[in-house]
Amino acid sequence: MSYEQIIYEPGPVARIILNRPEVNNAQSRVLLDEMDDAFNRANDDRGVHVVVLSGNGRHFSSGHDLGTEAELIDRATHGYETERPGSYDQLRDLNLSNTLRWRNFPKPTVAMVHGYCIYGGWMIASAMDVIFASDDARFLPAHNQYFGVPWDLGARKTKELLFQNRFLTARDAEAVGFVNRVYRRDDLERETLAYAEEVASTSPMHNRQVKFSVNNMLDAQGFTAHVTAAFQTYAMNASNLGPPTGSLAAEGTARRLEGVAGALAKLKQGRTAFSDYPLDPEDPVP
Repeated sequence: MSYEQIIYEPGPVARIILNRPEVNNAQSRVLLDEMDDAFNRANDDRGVHVVVLSGNGRHFSSGHDLGTEAELIDRATHGYETERPGSYDQLRDLNLSNTLRWRNFPKPTVAMVHGYCIYGGWMIASAMDVIFASDDARFLPAHNQYFGVPWDLGARKTKELLFQNRFLTARDAEAVGFVNRVYRRDDLERETLAYAEEVASTSPMHNRQVKFSVNNMLDAQGFTAHVTAAFQTYAMNASNLGPPTGSLAAEGTARRLEGVAGALAKLKQGRTAFSDYPLDPEDPVP
């Protein structure tokens, strides 16, 4: 499979790079399918020991593609009508099943996040084992298709953040345990790859066992059952949220855009998730 919207670089530390910088790496169906294929390639390649996921351009990912010209053409070709038989399976496969596959990918994965990481961007970063972020990274979660936020932040912090509809700064995300490490933007790639290379030099079997055991602990507590049930709640409103077409979809898409716009307005005022005080003047802005 040749790739149009990602870059795949094999090696002991393989890289999957979102490559739609002109739309801040908005996640189209094509991009998500290409990501899935790249993870499958990395899984089948015994020379790959770690995968690093990142994005080209100014931002990691602005979330799902809500209507670029290319995406609208693709929707017309593939169809997303909610009344069509199999539409639930299509929505689940595109938004939940693939993300669970990446979460359960047997080799260590690292998300390298810079700039905005919004909605669907949070989803794919959350599915990785480790998250390193630049100091200008800004995170905005939602009750989306892969609702792992309560597992990322804890129940009360999740409610606090989603009720507020505010961004997390990189330092806030580190403080609550969603992000492992924060680096200056200029240092992020070097430090992330150095970590990945160190992990790649250790025993693949050991890393596989560690990952399986930790994920199995979360599943014993109900992780997969929870995100599956949360997706079903989401899917009940699928015609109201897009990508299905029609007036309800347009209305739902507008509400999602309003949510992002509202959070961005608060961010520009210096109001982040856990503080109403202005950001430090030296704090970088994406």
